[in-house]
Amino acid sequence: MYAVTAITGQVGSVVARTLLADNQAVRAVVRNREKGSEWQARGCELALADMDDSVALQQTFSGAEAVFILLPPTFDPSPGYPEARRTIASIRAALEAARPQRVVCLSTIGADATQPNLLNQLGLLEEALRTLPMPVAFLRAGWFMENSVWDVASARDFGVISSFLQPLDKLVPMVATADVGRVAAEMMRESWDGVHVVNLEGPKRITPNEIADTFGRLLGKPVRMQAIPIDMWKPLFTSQGMKNPTPRIQMINGFNEGWIEFDGGEQTSRKGSTTLETVLGQLIEKSL
Repeated sequence: MYAVTAITGQVGSVVARTLLADNQAVRAVVRNREKGSEWQARGCELALADMDDSVALQQTFSGAEAVFILLPPTFDPSPGYPEARRTIASIRAALEAARPQRVVCLSTIGADATQPNLLNQLGLLEEALRTLPMPVAFLRAGWFMENSVWDVASARDFGVISSFLQPLDKLVPMVATADVGRVAAEMMRESWDGVHVVNLEGPKRITPNEIADTFGRLLGKPVRMQAIPIDMWKPLFTSQGMKNPTPRIQMINGFNEGWIEFDGGEQTSRKGSTTLETVLGQLIEKSL
């Protein structure tokens, strides 16, 4: 049996669907029964647990051949990441007590970066899980192509997309959540010893300008990318309600300056098959 957390999200749902399609038993870990009803109807065993409740998590992980872990994202964390630290402690305690045969954890490119930035939260997760008594694998994924969901309306209505990623012709390691979920499901059925790290990105690296050009082809109209000056980032994020935008700014700078990268670079990464055009096409279709 395979236990899948975050099963209602973009990646967790793909993990579960992939396993179910291969006739594997899946335990859907959800916070409330209503959210899990769809997965129960698909044939999953339903298990209720909050990620901060280590006792409940232990029960959902017990007896599992493999567990898929995803740290709930906190985009506006308090200084020192207390929210992430609390959840990480809960996850680790539950896994140590439940002793599943192995663990697959969704991490990120840049989890090993030493510079302060938002992705340090995933670095803390990796650090905590590395000392577990069972085999643990970290799937370090690139920038999600699906982040472009926030650009659909602007591209469609105005033909202009604002970009924090810059220079606009800089290649960025991106990946589709469909590929992340499929690879995670494959990893759950593999065997390894100790700690295993897999770097994952899409078929090729993508520039912000390529995102605009692809939107343009799909929408049948000119679309251009416009860089947001860095001195505008903090006031903009603050106006949107963020209380601590600095880690997010540091993360974006990490991509732009190139110090958020896979250990060993592009040649060390596994490549997904889903293209940017496929992902943007799906985002546009969902917006209609």
